[in-house]
Amino acid sequence: MKKLVLIMWCLPFIAQAQVDLQKPFKECNIPGSITLYDYQQKKWIFSNKKDAQYATLPASTFKIINTLIALETKTAKNENHVVKWPGSTDTVKYGYRPSIYHDISMKEAFQKSAGWAYVEMAKKIGKKTYRRYLKKCNYGNVDLSQKDADFWNFGSFAISPKNQVEVLKAIYEETLPFSKRNYKILKKIMVVEKGKNYVIRAKTGWTRDGGKDTGWWVGYVTKGQGKNKEVYFFATRLIKPRIVKNKRFGRCRKTITKDVLKQMGIID
Repeated sequence: MKKLVLIMWCLPFIAQAQVDLQKPFKECNIPGSITLYDYQQKKWIFSNKKDAQYATLPASTFKIINTLIALETKTAKNENHVVKWPGSTDTVKYGYRPSIYHDISMKEAFQKSAGWAYVEMAKKIGKKTYRRYLKKCNYGNVDLSQKDADFWNFGSFAISPKNQVEVLKAIYEETLPFSKRNYKILKKIMVVEKGKNYVIRAKTGWTRDGGKDTGWWVGYVTKGQGKNKEVYFFATRLIKPRIVKNKRFGRCRKTITKDVLKQMGIID
């Protein structure tokens, strides 16, 4: 009996040894880390445990919790709530993605990462309300000292990869102070990929504050159904000086994550 228990206990470590968490970072030539949580095994997996605890601006990954707050405060009625573009109708001259500068639904703003729309909603929500919700959700350092409304892309607000995963887990379990309806809306608009036996719900983020490129991809994978359902949470973050050029920086947020998930046999 003792031998059987020992063999079974060792199996997860044998499987983990076959996964090279550093390989995709080396292939992209970008420093960073991936933090994962195996929901079934209640097990954390780190490519860099120290980096997983280091907090930085969340950038557009904040749209995950921001969507729930906007819905809960009725700033947005539902995913089809339209945010009015406050600028000129001559959208061509705005930003590097002129196609997002127009009246836009919250769903489209989330999926296309139209930051301006969430800034407009943030002005209505107010930092007092944000501070209350963020404390209840144990999200980041709750430093909202940035003067303007876009405190998730600029300033001292920060969250670690491990904390990102903890919040995602709470969203999956629906244990944060939001309604069932609003969780359902968020989970629907978070879907980015459907495979034969899995679904990925996630959000990218990229901020250029402080002379650095900080890029994220955070989310979770559900695999199978019913009693055989498995869930895996992830937070991938890349950081480099802006003066160091790498055209693959944006793509590698997802490339690295999916490489690791494939190595682990979670996705095809």
